This record gives sequence, C-alpha cells and structure tokens, in this order.
Amino acid sequence: MRPLRILHFADLHIGMENYGRLDPETGLNQRVADFLARLDQVVDYAIEHEADLVLFAGDAFRSRDPNPTHQREFARRLRRLSELAIPTVLLVGNHDIPVMSQRASSVDIFTALAVPHITVVREPQLLRLETAHGPVQIGALPYPVRQRLLTREQFRRLSQDELDQAVTEVVTGLIRELTAQLEPDFPAILTGHFSVESAHWGSERAIMVGRDVTVPLSALMDPAWDYVALGHIHQHQNLNPENNPPVVYAGSLERVDFSEEGQPKGFCWVEVRSEATSWRYIQSPARHFQTVRVDVRESAEPLAKIQRAVAQH
Repeated sequence: MRPLRILHFADLHIGMENYGRLDPETGLNQRVADFLARLDQVVDYAIEHEADLVLFAGDAFRSRDPNPTHQREFARRLRRLSELAIPTVLLVGNHDIPVMSQRASSVDIFTALAVPHITVVREPQLLRLETAHGPVQIGALPYPVRQRLLTREQFRRLSQDELDQAVTEVVTGLIRELTAQLEPDFPAILTGHFSVESAHWGSERAIMVGRDVTVPLSALMDPAWDYVALGHIHQHQNLNPENNPPVVYAGSLERVDFSEEGQPKGFCWVEVRSEATSWRYIQSPARHFQTVRVDVRESAEPLAKIQRAVAQH
C-alpha cells in the first residue's frame, strides 16, 4: 500500500541579507535569492515526488514585518502547491508572530485571502486534513509566546526561573491535550516551533527575539505520533534515534551566517505506513561558507596577501 508522503521543512528566514549584494536585474539581495532558490527546490521536490502534505514548521521571514517584495516571492512559490491541491500547513514561528496578539502574523494573509489548500496555524490545535491518499491528523504548536502568559494572574509574581518552568508545563500540557484527541486509525503528525532540551543549537540563538521556551524531549516521544516535525533550531538533527517516533528538526534551508559554515542544509521526506514511519534527509545546495585564515602580522601588504589567499578558494 502506498505510504502517506510528507515534505517537512522549516526556518526559511526570507530577508536575511548577510554578506550579500543587490542584484540590479532582480532587485533582490543575492542572499535573499539564495533562500528563494532553496524554497524553489522544496516546491519542485514536493511536486515531482507527489507529496500528499507539505509541513512548514515556522519562521518564513527574517522579521515579523517583511517587505512586500519578499511576501510576493514567498506567495508565488506557495501558489504552485495550492494550484496542485497539495495541502500545505504554515506554522507560525517566533520571527513570524506579532508582539501584540491583535496584529496579524507575517503569514496570516493566506488565511485572509482563503488561499485553497494553505492552512496557517497561529494557535495550538489539532487539524484533520484530507490528502490525495487519505486523512491525516496534525497536532500543531506554533511558537509559545511567554509574554501572553504574563497576563495570567497566577504567573505575575513568579521569578524568571519559575516562569520558565510554568511555561514549559503549559506547553507540555498542550501536547498531552493534542495527543488525547487523536484517532488511532489515522496517521498523526506533531509539528512545533520551539526548543527541545537536548537539541544542539545553531545561529538561531544570535537572531532570536526574547527569552526562549524549552520543552522536555520526553513530552514528544509518545508513540501515538507517527512523526514529530520541528522547527526553530537551524541544525538538522533527530532527537530520537530509535524513531518511535522520529523527533526531527529539519533545520534551515540555507546558511544564515558563519556559525553554520559546516552544517548541511535541507529538508525531510517522510513516508508514513501503518506499521512504521521512514524518513530521509534531502540535502540542499546551500551557498558554501568558508573561513580563510591569513596571518598578516609580518606582511608589508596585508590586503594583497588576504586577496591572494581568498583567490585560492
């Protein structure tokens, strides 16, 4: 029997312009073009391999107020999935979410326009979507905003450490609630945008907004879920090597800065069968970053020496 096919990716961060220059022909920064090229690869792969579902685990843009050009380029690519009726879930990450809950996130426009087959999730919920090969359940947990918990009377007098623990307990409780709603006869995917206690960090610490929330790994390892699709941490990793279920950070699609110099970049292809879930990592041709070290302390022409060293790479 054909498996349910899912493409899982995260942390696109369109708008990152580190080390780039403006391309006068496109009007885009070279680095923005890099990130869009990686998104093109994701969409192409989903279409060519007949994905039943595309899961984006948060952080579409560099900031919560992206410029219209970046929004247009993102929408153009999602339109290809929508036109082919491929269900696509957009989870709201910390870079997408507004400070005030009344404001729209950077991806809410897809909901406002009722774009077919595109579902934006900015509140914890269990989705039940129909795909070309049957129904799927998606437990979705967007980035947990601790500032909204501060409005609750019971949290106002807590220390920072006590507040951290309280937020962790709230998120863990939400995961339990989603798990309790599952129907065992249908595939179940948990997706979230947050940190897990045993994960290895990348450059996202440098670009993070505010204090982070950490979720215990044990909260995600319930075999009621067939696959756990995570975003937020840029380094690709599987936190549960036993794969029961796989607990996977797809990682970012493109390198943000030199802290990610040696990290592979890409997305995950997941196949869910009744007996087991299999997945593989699809590496993308991200821009090559390389540190060149040159000792110019004794050089009469340090700039020329640096230029020669760079030219060798």
